[in-house]
Amino acid sequence: MKFVQPFRDPEIIAAIKKDLLNRKNLRNYILFEVGINTGLRISDILQLRVRDLKQKYLYMTEIKTGKQKTFEMNPTVRRGLLDLLQDRDDDEYLIRSREGVNKPITRNMAYKILRSLGEKYKVNGIGTHSLRKTYGYFFYKKTGDIAMLQKIFNHSDPAFTLRYIGIVQDTINAATRSFRV
Repeated sequence: MKFVQPFRDPEIIAAIKKDLLNRKNLRNYILFEVGINTGLRISDILQLRVRDLKQKYLYMTEIKTGKQKTFEMNPTVRRGLLDLLQDRDDDEYLIRSREGVNKPITRNMAYKILRSLGEKYKVNGIGTHSLRKTYGYFFYKKTGDIAMLQKIFNHSDPAFTLRYIGIVQDTINAATRSFRV
């Protein structure tokens, strides 16, 4: 299993969002926006429906852990997504497949979408966990609260959370860049 990276550059994130909206690729835009703004696992994101965004809180049972989770999405992000989805039924999946009637895309398709974004924007090591890691990376950079992020991610060890979001690697890179004998 390859260790994937978060999107670390805010300019690249903004460019991806702008590009997806300009190309009117709402499905991929919603996937990206929900992923980097919730920190949910891809398996949980793919199960979300339009009605879930209409509530203040997302209530779900995590597929991987089976644990109940309540999550309040940023209201600005939620309203922006609802504006894009105003003509869709409440029962429709947020990230709907083009095949079949009202089915979500597969995890494999999500991987292909994200890998192509990584290739286009020359960001190495992108996979389905990159969205979750991006959320964690920026949450930690903004708040510095590893204990809260550990709780959000349901991790048992703060050291694992730091390694997971790429902060440990950033710290190593910064140290080796400035080190000279």
